Amino acid sequence: MADLTRAALSRKDLVRALNQTADLLDVLGSDEGGFRATAYRSAARSLDRLEASSEDLQATQFAGVPKVGKGIAQELLAYLATGRFAPLDEVAEQVPEGVQGLFVVRGLGPKKVRALWDAGIDSVPRLLAAAQSGELAGIKGFGAKGAQALGEAAEFVLRSQDRFLLSSALQAAEAAQARLQAAGLTAQPGGELAGQRDTLSGAELLAGGDAAAWASALAGLEGWESIGEEGGTLVGRLAGVPLTVRPRGAAPAQAAYAPFGEPEHAGLQLPDPESLIQVKDIQGMLHTHSVWSDGTATLRAMLDETLRLGHSYLGTGDHSQAAAYAGGLAPERLREYTAEIRAMQAEGLPILAGAEVDILADGSLDYPDDLLAELDYVVASVHSNFGLSQAAQTGRLVRAASHPLVNILGHPTGRLLLRREGYAVDIDAVLEACAAHDTAAEINANPWRLDLRWQDALRWRGRVQFSINTDAHSLGGLRDLRYGVMIAQKAGLTPADVVNCLSAEDFRRWARG
Repeated sequence: MADLTRAALSRKDLVRALNQTADLLDVLGSDEGGFRATAYRSAARSLDRLEASSEDLQATQFAGVPKVGKGIAQELLAYLATGRFAPLDEVAEQVPEGVQGLFVVRGLGPKKVRALWDAGIDSVPRLLAAAQSGELAGIKGFGAKGAQALGEAAEFVLRSQDRFLLSSALQAAEAAQARLQAAGLTAQPGGELAGQRDTLSGAELLAGGDAAAWASALAGLEGWESIGEEGGTLVGRLAGVPLTVRPRGAAPAQAAYAPFGEPEHAGLQLPDPESLIQVKDIQGMLHTHSVWSDGTATLRAMLDETLRLGHSYLGTGDHSQAAAYAGGLAPERLREYTAEIRAMQAEGLPILAGAEVDILADGSLDYPDDLLAELDYVVASVHSNFGLSQAAQTGRLVRAASHPLVNILGHPTGRLLLRREGYAVDIDAVLEACAAHDTAAEINANPWRLDLRWQDALRWRGRVQFSINTDAHSLGGLRDLRYGVMIAQKAGLTPADVVNCLSAEDFRRWARG
């Protein structure tokens, strides 16, 4: 946890280091009054809401950044210069690595991590064992229900070990591929990466040349660690992701179109690869967040970036009032927000007024119908009450998907890849409701979500409409669209299956008749 050394540190790395330092200070209890931890967390929140790059922040020495005082600014500048965040190193030396690893378990914060450490539970495997044996339920503050939930979360973490997001593997592979091609060596994705799976054991490239040539080409690439050659295959890690480069002829046989190589594809009549959806087919960038709720960019900036990326219009999707933690909009604020969008429309700008409206525990929506009707489209999503029974959760989503003013069901299973499983839900019953009420099911392109799963989209293609959305909270988040498109391709979707391939006029007509 303490070693955050990277070839080039991003703003997100700075945020992560600040938050980790605050967490460990709280675990140690050495920060009397919690003032240092509060300062680090405040600085992290402030940095997280910026669009500036780490290079920009370094150039300005963090001048004018709220909550980043001179002391923290100097610590961050040293981190950018050396790759070491001294305050984090200082506290991490005092907390065993296994205890630090407990923070990845859903439901554990500093206080509970400290309680577990005091009880001798000092790693994720030890936590799972304690949950299974009943030991955890006997520790004050946990109880039987809490112990069961933590046991399930710990088991999920252990199952997810040594798995990587599609985005991480793809970025590593593309960096290596560019380096190989610059050396005159052909290279293309292979294995799980070619199959466009949502999580992978690593990245694989099939390349021309031999291991010696690949090693020479990759030498000096930032973040590359060579492990060695094995049977004509080069093995290493790039930016922490296992990377294998093997000769083209040594690759195991794959389906003619690798993403269709899963058992779920067997026997299906699937579109030709050339007719599958592409990023360029997406006209509307829907379900996006701005500074009106918890995004980092203005509506105009989000629109400008959408158009720069080659899309035709922006559909906003700021949070509703129940999401107070995310700056959700009370009704009067929603009307102000909508008024700004209407003014932009009056200027001829291609923007649609939408909101991501919370689905409440009973399946009702967070705004009354008269407010929803003022919007151009509505995304309805679950952000709370994940622990409902399968029957209750399914009924909740079916009710929302059946609402006449709901157009898109956002991230339908609630999963966060490598972080948490989705809630208990009969997804087929939910998608049946979507089909019956002409509600599109979202394929959320955020690399941590990729939700709806490709397996579910594959099973329901031709019966349900889909919407591939970034859920972007920043300008950079708009570029996540390609990951959602890759999942849609694996599901066999074409532009005809995806509502945001429609023009703005046609989409608005579909949404509001």
